[in-house]
Amino acid sequence: MVQKKEPSRFRKAESHIQAKTMRGFLELFPLLVTVVVVLFLITKTDGYVRNMSFVEGQPWDFTGIGLLVTIAVFYLTGLVGTTRPGRRFMDLKDNVLSSIPVVKTLYVVTRQAVSSLTSSATFSRVVFIEWPREGMVAMGFVTGRAFSTDRSESLVVVYIPTVPNPTSGNMALVPEDDVVETDITVEDAMKLVFSGGIVLPEVISLARVPREKKPDGLEILGQFRTATDKKR
Repeated sequence: MVQKKEPSRFRKAESHIQAKTMRGFLELFPLLVTVVVVLFLITKTDGYVRNMSFVEGQPWDFTGIGLLVTIAVFYLTGLVGTTRPGRRFMDLKDNVLSSIPVVKTLYVVTRQAVSSLTSSATFSRVVFIEWPREGMVAMGFVTGRAFSTDRSESLVVVYIPTVPNPTSGNMALVPEDDVVETDITVEDAMKLVFSGGIVLPEVISLARVPREKKPDGLEILGQFRTATDKKR
């Protein structure tokens, strides 16, 4: 029987240092990215705003004034965009930019990306349905309902996003009884889509509304604890 050779102390120390260094890097990486992005924004916005004649050399000429002005412009734009004249102007802007060659390609793609980030306002809840075949389930967002005109039945309109780009996907009309309910919020579901399944909620609860309703009205399918798929 061949005995497995124990790694030397040097190898153990090397492995320990590599593992802890990588762990520390992953812990601090989000903070580092945030700091770099904020400093980049401050530098770039200050470069434009502080060089203006009514700002340069004035008491309000300080580091960060560019970022504050940018935030104020975004706020005022959002405020104006909620008014009727503001919405008309925004629609006119979209129509003009969407009709210019070359420019429209970049603008439309960017517009779709932004719409995907703000789409949680149009999604009422998260559900699971059998897709693309029986025995497999896919996560989707409920966007509406279709009611039968002669029977007391309804279809749920479910948008099934493509991972990791939710701007494209499939739409399905599913009978209400075939929808599997879940307690996942729209925000957590979007994180799940954008991360390709890496960012998972701790627990996923599933339940189905049966055709013949029980007293509590739900058929509990169970709770599932999530974990990342790691090689053993």
